[in-house]
Amino acid sequence: MKSQKFNSKSILKYVFSALVGFINGFFGGGGGLICVPTLEKVYGLHTKKAHATAISIMLPLSIASSVVYLLNNKIDLPNAGVITAGVILGGLIGAYALKKCNEHIIRWLFVAILIAAGVKMIV
Repeated sequence: MKSQKFNSKSILKYVFSALVGFINGFFGGGGGLICVPTLEKVYGLHTKKAHATAISIMLPLSIASSVVYLLNNKIDLPNAGVITAGVILGGLIGAYALKKCNEHIIRWLFVAILIAAGVKMIV
């Protein structure tokens, strides 16, 4: 097995990965807001691939965080169950739309959502 050489870029990747995990665990899903730009800038992925990769990263991360919250009785199970159906449907529609959408449009939609979220946090 080839040993990996540690350099500043590989250390940066681990730091950002840990940051994404922390933000997702702490805020409940906000890690994607950090994950997508990290995948684009640090890992060099194109927009569509960065979004799709971020989604695949969020699943095991969300499961791990959910286990902690579940063990600490912090999840409203009846509402979580009902909402899950809508989230799955929305996720399928969103994944299909991502596949069909132009990368330029995806980038601007993502920026618009980030700005809207920032404004909502301030107001």
